[in-house]
Amino acid sequence: MDFTPLYTSLLSFWYFIPLFFCLAILRSAWFKGLMGEFLVNVIARWQLDKQHYHLIKNVTLPTEDGTTQIDHIIVSVYGVFVLETKNTHGWIFGNASQKNWTQQIYKQKYTFQNPLHQNHKHIKTLQTLLDLTDQQVFSVIVFIGGSEFKTPMPDNVTYGLGYVRYIKSKTNPVINLAEKENLISQIESGRLSPSLKTNREHVAHVKKLVERKLTDAPICSRCGHKMVKRQSKKGDRAGQFFWGCSQYPKCRNINTV
Repeated sequence: MDFTPLYTSLLSFWYFIPLFFCLAILRSAWFKGLMGEFLVNVIARWQLDKQHYHLIKNVTLPTEDGTTQIDHIIVSVYGVFVLETKNTHGWIFGNASQKNWTQQIYKQKYTFQNPLHQNHKHIKTLQTLLDLTDQQVFSVIVFIGGSEFKTPMPDNVTYGLGYVRYIKSKTNPVINLAEKENLISQIESGRLSPSLKTNREHVAHVKKLVERKLTDAPICSRCGHKMVKRQSKKGDRAGQFFWGCSQYPKCRNINTV
């Protein structure tokens, strides 16, 4: 019996495996986050003069309960800018005081932590390390991707090149040149060594924090039933966990973990 046609078809199938693997990586939350940070790096190096603005990326700092990871820090005489990057799609709703914001993709709605609140811990950790005042440190949120703000946002919540305009809007020196160089040295010496091990340990720490939040299931704000932890299988949020109402499909209320 001639197995040549079978071997040929199997060989053709194996050609697609690397393609499927690449597509899975490209759609992963990890890759989207990496690309978002890469784009912010490129924009910073393109739009901000290196003589006046010093970019430090992927800074992991020790805290009392573990670690905190800052996407980008930009140091200048006009202040220290702490950037939190969000690579998301859909409509974004929220304001500075809300605990959670809403992301809407077609008819699906998801809530996620207010990135200003998320960046607050980064700010406070950095202030403790550098002994800086609130007037010397600025929180900046950068959205990258196909997202669109549907509610008025604070000036420091930006999209794309908007974060550069916000940084350049600060023209009053609050740090002298000697202090600037000293701050850069302090950040470099105070950070944990950038490595896969550091990143894995930080991810493990974040997972522990998430698990603590999962101890008590929240109550659905729409129908009053308990919510259950689920994991997205596809779409822009594939692989991420969320709270879904236990009465699904009767109730489709969703909250992020």
